[in-house]
Amino acid sequence: MNKRPIYVTVLGYLLIVAGAVGIAYHFTEFRYTPLSEYFGVLVVRLIAIVSGISLLRGKDWARWLSIAWIGFHLGISIFHTKEGIAVHAVVFAAFTVMLFLPASNRYFRFRA
Repeated sequence: MNKRPIYVTVLGYLLIVAGAVGIAYHFTEFRYTPLSEYFGVLVVRLIAIVSGISLLRGKDWARWLSIAWIGFHLGISIFHTKEGIAVHAVVFAAFTVMLFLPASNRYFRFRA
């Protein structure tokens, strides 16, 4: 059996924490946010949690979902500051590289 690379573990837990913290943070705004907008935020945060858990379980599709999740954030960051775009671009590149390194490929290939 192939051992999970440490960086896959870190990314998995990072996604879980980001999703959970995001839900908790946006829950405080529930009274002031339109329901449709709150629902969209909730779905995006739940996707982070699902992809993080699935990365830890070795699901190959979770790599793509994780990259799509951070890619979405990169896309919406164009409406914010240049620094936000830069940070999201670096995180997107790091996710992509780490999730497709040879050790990651082996881990996900033998877990599917």
